[in-house]
Amino acid sequence: MDQWSGIRKDAVKLPMWLRIAVVAAVVVLGAGASLFAYRWYLRPVTLSIAVGSFDGDAPKIVSALASRLALNNAPVRLKLVETSGPIESAAAFSSGKTDLAVIRGDVGDLSQAQAIVVLAQAVALLVAPPGSAITDMAGLKRTTVGVVGGDTNEKIVAVLRAAYDLDRANVVFKNVALDQVRHALETKEIRAVLFVMPLSDKYLSLVRGLFPQNAKTAPILIPIENAGAIAEKEHAYESFDIPKGTLRGSPPVPDDDVTTLQVSFYLVGKKSLDNDLIAGFTQAITSARRDISAEFPILAQFKAPDTDAGAYLPVHPGAAEFYNGNQQTFLDKWSNAIFLTPMALGALATVLAAAWKFLRSGEFKSSEPALDSLYALGRRIRHAENETELSEIENQIDEVLRAQRKRADEEEHALDAATLNVAAHRLENLIHDRRAALAAPGSEAPLKAKS
Repeated sequence: MDQWSGIRKDAVKLPMWLRIAVVAAVVVLGAGASLFAYRWYLRPVTLSIAVGSFDGDAPKIVSALASRLALNNAPVRLKLVETSGPIESAAAFSSGKTDLAVIRGDVGDLSQAQAIVVLAQAVALLVAPPGSAITDMAGLKRTTVGVVGGDTNEKIVAVLRAAYDLDRANVVFKNVALDQVRHALETKEIRAVLFVMPLSDKYLSLVRGLFPQNAKTAPILIPIENAGAIAEKEHAYESFDIPKGTLRGSPPVPDDDVTTLQVSFYLVGKKSLDNDLIAGFTQAITSARRDISAEFPILAQFKAPDTDAGAYLPVHPGAAEFYNGNQQTFLDKWSNAIFLTPMALGALATVLAAAWKFLRSGEFKSSEPALDSLYALGRRIRHAENETELSEIENQIDEVLRAQRKRADEEEHALDAATLNVAAHRLENLIHDRRAALAAPGSEAPLKAKS
């Protein structure tokens, strides 16, 4: 019979230095995990952006914005993917090669694009040379019109053809490189030229330089009077009035406002990009634009896109949060985590406490309480057959009492002293009585009880 059945073994105490080492390790691991989580949360995200223009200015502007974002420690970094122009940029974006792109509103597949900002607006300038008899769209009948950036401007040419029935008027549109425009006008190869460009000093000076001008002669801006009707049908465009004196101040050229079409250059992002990420990026790039606007005056045209539900190019929800002042605060985003974390930590603390007790004791608590073990010894005392068995039982009682005292010192569910005294006193009485019975003359040892 196992004499130690139901008796708890002595607790194995870990050395103090080992306990200190374990606690220190837990503290270091917790601090390291917290630091890692903090750095992970604040880490900048790099987004690729497709950008290009025939004169190379667009990549320079975006590169300056990217440098300023890095300098301002913004949550987003930009990786430039330079292209040949809006067509290639739109293709790179729509094929999923980049996260962002600078595109023109009437070029390429924009089904996956959502607007973040409007970087600039391009205006259609339909210009005839000084002294030309062409002053309106009807005057283009049976003429050839040069188109600078013809591939990019295919859509606007098609719109003008349809709006004014220019095919019936035998108007021909011909692609012309910028450096060939002056020669083509002088040789009558073309009678007018179409530009689509921002109204900035740099681009306007290019147009002025293509035509000889003096106080009496100046190029003629041909109005697109149906611009409002075109814009209602083709939502990529807006009606725009070129201000009086745009090409020259005195005498003013044009001498009055001229109606034409306008199209926007957008910075767009994928629909799948995180709203909080884009909200932070929109805020950061707006600040960056202010920092470099003196170097790039064209950024004065920088503005928010149309946030209405029926906008031609839908605004990204993250950008809309910034423009509408609905950005989520730290508490908005993490309130649930802040509420649930103490509960999770409490559960973790319980698990760690159980593990710590296991490490200290070397084993889990016995399934049989010590008090039950003491009571079980009473039955053995009554059936003891000789003095040897009684001595063994006394030793077992001592072991149980010693173990309980250690548990009391370690505050581990120890029995109180009163309970131990009562149990020990009762067992002592039983042992005394059994010894007396065994020592009585003529006594016979009872058969050993079945367990």
